[in-house]
Amino acid sequence: MAAKPRVHEVAAELGIDSKVALDKLKEMGEYGKGPSSSIEPPDARKLKAALAAEGITAPTKPAEAAAP
Repeated sequence: MAAKPRVHEVAAELGIDSKVALDKLKEMGEYGKGPSSSIEPPDARKLKAALAAEGITAPTKPAEAAAP
């Protein structure tokens, strides 16, 4: 069984404020009382997909500079 992620963890993965994630959860009809609320893994995937549809995705890591 996978651990339930917390709202603030999902928001941090995406580089957004947890309030944005909570607002989106509410818009989706899911329950999230606060940033430390845990959500079901399928709900976390739906949240990420909904935010990705709005153009919000996890930041990519910059390529490391080549050695001289």
